[in-house]
Amino acid sequence: MTYQAFYRVYRPQSFREMSGQTHVKRTLQNALLASKTTHAYLFSGPRGTGKTSTAKIFAKALNCENAPASEPCNECPTCLSITEGSHTDVIEFDAASNSRVEEMRDIIEKVRFAPANARFKVYIIDEVHMLSTSAFNALLKTLEEPPEHAVFILATTEPHKLPATIISRCQRFDFKRLSSIDIVERMKVVLEDIGMGYDEQALKAIAQAAAGGMRDALSLLDQVVSFSNEHVQLDDVLLVTGSVSQDAFYDIAISLQQKDVAQVLGSVENLIADGKEPLRLAEDFITFFRDLLLLKTDGTLEELLEFISPDEKFLSLAEQFEANTLYGFIDILAKTQQEMRFSHHTKIYLETALLKMAQYKASPQGAAAVDPAIEGKVASLESRLGQLSQQLESGGGGAPVQQKEQARQRVRPQGNQYNAPTGRIQEVLKTATKPDLQKVKSAWAGGLASLQKSHAALLADAEPVAANASAFVIKFKYDIHCQMVADNNALVSLFTQQIASEVGIQYELLCIPEPAWIRLRENFINENGLNQKKSPSNDMNAVEDLIEEPHFLEDVQVMEAQDPLITEAEKRFGKDFVEVIEE
Repeated sequence: MTYQAFYRVYRPQSFREMSGQTHVKRTLQNALLASKTTHAYLFSGPRGTGKTSTAKIFAKALNCENAPASEPCNECPTCLSITEGSHTDVIEFDAASNSRVEEMRDIIEKVRFAPANARFKVYIIDEVHMLSTSAFNALLKTLEEPPEHAVFILATTEPHKLPATIISRCQRFDFKRLSSIDIVERMKVVLEDIGMGYDEQALKAIAQAAAGGMRDALSLLDQVVSFSNEHVQLDDVLLVTGSVSQDAFYDIAISLQQKDVAQVLGSVENLIADGKEPLRLAEDFITFFRDLLLLKTDGTLEELLEFISPDEKFLSLAEQFEANTLYGFIDILAKTQQEMRFSHHTKIYLETALLKMAQYKASPQGAAAVDPAIEGKVASLESRLGQLSQQLESGGGGAPVQQKEQARQRVRPQGNQYNAPTGRIQEVLKTATKPDLQKVKSAWAGGLASLQKSHAALLADAEPVAANASAFVIKFKYDIHCQMVADNNALVSLFTQQIASEVGIQYELLCIPEPAWIRLRENFINENGLNQKKSPSNDMNAVEDLIEEPHFLEDVQVMEAQDPLITEAEKRFGKDFVEVIEE
């Protein structure tokens, strides 16, 4: 006989052998014992969770010669023929390859015939969501008023694709993903049956890679058994599944604890060079720190660990981290994982998350982290409210309407406006030069081209307005765009790296809304006396060259003429055909 895969050989043949799905087994068994089975069932859930196997077991229990019973005997001719798939009254129908209305009508026409050798004629329709609309309509009437001897069992992984009229005529059972404990226990039965040794941690690694699917777990186990000789070891599982060992994550966690950024990024770079996917690494990091959190919270939760083993070194590692720090790590990784799903630069997102984790400072236990800017605004508002209360108590109720309105305006909160780093921008203006600004402008178009369309759109209405040797300032037309760019560390990092690749300088990026920039520029001009007219013999100050005052109009025109976009257009079409229009 030819070799059969584990998931076929060890498919459960009774409710007792099924792993998990207790709510399904108990309900069906009680209905069998009380003879209260209905005419239509809907089994929905992820792949590999036992939907088709349960349908076959239920069909055997319905037609078993020892019925009514909560379990099929698997010994009578009816049970044996259903197990072999040769029983004429149990019909399996694959809707994925027979989705047309003609095939469904053929089934419906035969439903009215009584069963040949059993009490019930059972129709198991797998992947029922693949049926066409016409096929569903043809099935609808039969499901509503079927013959007494007919039972329909519909199985699907996508119940939302079924018409509501079909779902309402069935008893629905939602199959859940299997726990790692259930999967590991089933794999132990398989390995003990074939007489092969195993490491507990190796089976846990297979269960994690299977993501709750028993069929996937048995397929991976089959592959690992073929790769190994006489013993299933963790190294073999990691090599076959492409997973990362717990020791590698232990070393990275130690480096994060010591804030050794170079070691952290170097370790991740080696893992990615070995073929590990950044998105998969992010998922494994989340599971790793979740297990550490369980060990930190309660050392008796060893059975719930999915990734690490409860060794002494991991218990010691869990004690080195504060619980709030582990919560923060998981939160950072979870948010990064969501962003990675919609980006082509997954490696950069993962590296940025690890940098955040290395610099993470947990708030005191029991205290929520509060933005200092918000805390300052709240204190200011409380102070002003106190002053107003004192005025009212001292007879200030008869104050003029204008004073009341001014007080109301002072108390009104300012909303979630972006607070620009004005102090840092003023430092840049003190040493700003026109050549530095021109360097940034020359690389601006290339930097935008390297970004995703959604990110480039945020910078579409922005422009660089000042630069020195280490930083440049971007003015935004809209406050919300300024806020979104300033808060997106991955976008800022990618954009400045692209600028650096073109001009050879790693700049710091500073964001400011246009109204704030106008006020800041005017204050800077007044404070430094740049609005006073200079004699022609004096050397023009670098910042004075930068500020676009009327008496520097010629310099501004020269800068516009040197704009890379204008220069490129003139090269392609000629100066006579290019006209620069100021909006």
